[in-house]
Amino acid sequence: MTDSHASDAFPCARFIKEIGRGPHGARALSADDTFALYRAMLDARVSDVELGAVLIAYRLKGETADELAAMLAAAQASFEPVRVPDGAFRAVSIPSYNGARKQPNLVPLLALLLAREGVPVLVHGVTRDPGRVTSAEIFDALSIAPSRSHDEIEAALAERRAAFAPIDTLAPKLARLLAMRGVLGVRNSTHTLVKILQPFAPAGLRLVNYTHPPYRDSLARLFNDHPAASAGGALLARGTEGEAVADTRRQVQVDWLHDGVCDTLHEAERSTPDAPPVALPESRDAATTAAWTDAVLRGAVPVPDTVARQVDTIVRIVRVAPVAPIHGI
Repeated sequence: MTDSHASDAFPCARFIKEIGRGPHGARALSADDTFALYRAMLDARVSDVELGAVLIAYRLKGETADELAAMLAAAQASFEPVRVPDGAFRAVSIPSYNGARKQPNLVPLLALLLAREGVPVLVHGVTRDPGRVTSAEIFDALSIAPSRSHDEIEAALAERRAAFAPIDTLAPKLARLLAMRGVLGVRNSTHTLVKILQPFAPAGLRLVNYTHPPYRDSLARLFNDHPAASAGGALLARGTEGEAVADTRRQVQVDWLHDGVCDTLHEAERSTPDAPPVALPESRDAATTAAWTDAVLRGAVPVPDTVARQVDTIVRIVRVAPVAPIHGI
């Protein structure tokens, strides 16, 4: 809980008055006010009552692209970026905050396939989520330990090109706001922000996913209209149970947002009853998924087509050396 001193307290009544009028009466805050408010929340200068009110107000109102950009700027300033040396590929970040409920979680497979190609990949997320299988649990079953400091993250990326960082390690101030879900029972703006976080310096490519279609438009506006937020570019696609790995059942639309433009690299395709079955783990638990992931990496099981296509797309985007045009993949 917040332990604010009176001299550092950040009063929120005037902000709550604007954003807390419900979905039809609420108004967006200015960029300056949004930045100041979210920075105070990150710095634990907002009282518990006001913090809960702000989080619930935004849960009901939703964030505009301008508000998200201001929150993201505050979030980026709250933690030390991961330093990645120059190499053949730019770094890639994969947020993993949902885990698997019905389908196997293939985020670790995607990360390790990219690392095998030489791409530095950081997966960041939560370690446990009741009722779900997290990427952290699968990495653990693969004997890949989480990084516990920024030095360990950078060392893992240098040594094996793949690292998993709990959000508590990568950005502890954001982790505290994420944990408010356990108090309030619902997600908050921070759950959106961690999925668009730029963890690297220099900026790397982010895999960004959305679950609800309206968020696709907000995120596209965010990256297209705010150069600071779009540094490094992003691949935007509908998530697989909220994770940024390709859906093995069908090809979803994939947009590459970079330099103020949006290139659609893959069009959405509908799944068909006569499509050949995809070999997947028999169970979604961490041990079974890890064993299947290892089998894929050894070549004993084929890489699902949509995941192979995702790997190829990412590799071509982040390769530093010139390559053929990205269109028509």
